[in-house]
Amino acid sequence: MDFRTKVIIPKPNLQISHSTKMMLLGSCFSENIGSKLLENKFHVKVNPFGIVYNPLSVAAVVKRLLSGKNFDENDLVLHNDVFQSFLHHGSFSHPDKNTCLQNISQSFADAAEFIPETDVFLITFGTAYVYKLKSTGETVANCHKFPADTFVRERLTVEEIVKEWSEIIDTVLAHNPKTKFIFTVSPIRHWKDGAHENQISKSILHLAINKLQETFTSALSYFPAYEILLDELRDYRFFAEDMMHPSSVAVEYIWERFGETYFSKETTDINSEWEQLKRAINHRPLNENTESHQHFLRQTRQKLVAFQTSHPQINCEQEIKQLTI
Repeated sequence: MDFRTKVIIPKPNLQISHSTKMMLLGSCFSENIGSKLLENKFHVKVNPFGIVYNPLSVAAVVKRLLSGKNFDENDLVLHNDVFQSFLHHGSFSHPDKNTCLQNISQSFADAAEFIPETDVFLITFGTAYVYKLKSTGETVANCHKFPADTFVRERLTVEEIVKEWSEIIDTVLAHNPKTKFIFTVSPIRHWKDGAHENQISKSILHLAINKLQETFTSALSYFPAYEILLDELRDYRFFAEDMMHPSSVAVEYIWERFGETYFSKETTDINSEWEQLKRAINHRPLNENTESHQHFLRQTRQKLVAFQTSHPQINCEQEIKQLTI
């Protein structure tokens, strides 16, 4: 007997390889999959503005990157002796204005250079609720613990999300018609919204993505991370201690399903080959000074060189340097 309901994922007209250039933007799921892609030597940029939860702020990130307009001190706000940006996650905040701006500008420059070459965008929506500055009407990506009366809280409509993202997709496809989009809904519940309101929020995100998929049939696919965690796994043992975020086991399983959906056999074989090398690289002996360990390092380095020669699209220079005796 099969004691679970497995989510059936339609095969998309998209395959991701180690030559594919990907940009991942949005909620925590982008971080989860982005980390796995980086670990497996894929060519990716992950959340250059930090984690962003709502569709309008993710859209603002893409627009800003497409514009190529970097940030200056006028984009920063000061609160509780910390400089920050309303379009960035708190990880960019810093008590020193120059340090804050330098971190933001460097990440922006790298991503702005990457975005024209991006083959696939993976976009994760977390919530349909947004916070807008009362003073300007601007939607913020992060409230940075400003007083609650600084903002107005609103719930986006399906139509608002579809309009915003249709314009962005049209702009990207006009530049490169071969660009693909993968949309997901984060399975992490925003419990502070309340159980019922969280469901309404997630439903709006699903409906908006479905509408976009109907419009951009060949360019857009949906990956059911939300359904895999909440319907297929459906057990609190697959959640972290906060009972909201997926556990490491759940992330690993969703990664496997992602690979089944988007990777060719060749890409999967390369991942398996790299996994063995990665274990060897991360091996920590009881005594590093023995001749047997030095021999092990030399062998591993030779395997790395051979791996990179066989797969020139993958850069292993850092790992080879690390093992140079």
